[in-house]
Amino acid sequence: MSLLTVGTVAFDAIETPFGKADKIIGGAATYISLAASFFTKKIQLVSVIGDDFPQNMLDELSNRSIDLAGLQVKKGEKSFFWAGRYHYNMSDRATLDTQLNVLADFDPVLPAHFQQPNFLMLGNLTPAVQMRVIEQIPVRPKIVAMDTMNFWMDIALDQLKEVIGKVDILTINDEEARQLSGEYSLVRAARKIFELGPKYLVIKKGEHGALLFHEDEAFFAPALPLADVFDPTGAGDTFAGGFMGYLAHTGNLSFENMKRAVIFGSAMASFCVEKFGVERLLELTEMEIHERVRQFVRLVDFHMPASF
Repeated sequence: MSLLTVGTVAFDAIETPFGKADKIIGGAATYISLAASFFTKKIQLVSVIGDDFPQNMLDELSNRSIDLAGLQVKKGEKSFFWAGRYHYNMSDRATLDTQLNVLADFDPVLPAHFQQPNFLMLGNLTPAVQMRVIEQIPVRPKIVAMDTMNFWMDIALDQLKEVIGKVDILTINDEEARQLSGEYSLVRAARKIFELGPKYLVIKKGEHGALLFHEDEAFFAPALPLADVFDPTGAGDTFAGGFMGYLAHTGNLSFENMKRAVIFGSAMASFCVEKFGVERLLELTEMEIHERVRQFVRLVDFHMPASF
């Protein structure tokens, strides 16, 4: 089944306590598409870049069956660029530089063959751009998912709520869930957010795993303990790509299958952080993914005695 992904394709410069990388490939749509490409071979990408973006990376995306017909290339302009520095806990970060460049006036245009996707993943962008994409799709996809951040809650809350009201799945982190709902308890936060419209809520907790909520049901997936974590940038987007890619692959929208999708998304995110940028995703194999998923299963598998 087809998966339409909308988000940034960009450059990042990253500093962490364990290393530094200057002007590497990044962007939400890049991470989402690459992660999803391990599960489904019908991915459509909508974004915008300048003519400074390397052709070899575009070729890499195309070779992974990612359709770039919706990728606008603006001649004589520069791609979006973000630079950040992570603190020792690898959760807190400081933005050092943001250059919107081509993203400043991005108007997504969906090619005709992009307008009937089975699944839609709206990466973190302005709510107005996310809504513009939804408006170009005449038949509602099986699942519409979106990611957002506290920045849009601060400056465009009403527009953000309007978009949230049109999606099935919202993915945010725990801090954002608390801000959006006004509730500290994540269970109460989920109930408040459901009132805005989504049927499912994924709360990402970084190194502490991820929570999936639906009606009165909840599921928790731990994060895999890793010996080396070099760069958490893109981990959330990689999770979304694995999660949505698995759903598109199976076509099964039951809560039980969404639980499995959370595990596959978590597995993909665990690979992402092992190297800077998209490097680990580019060298990843299907065999490694299946072994990593088995590690997740072993991590939480236990048997209760008949009595205790």
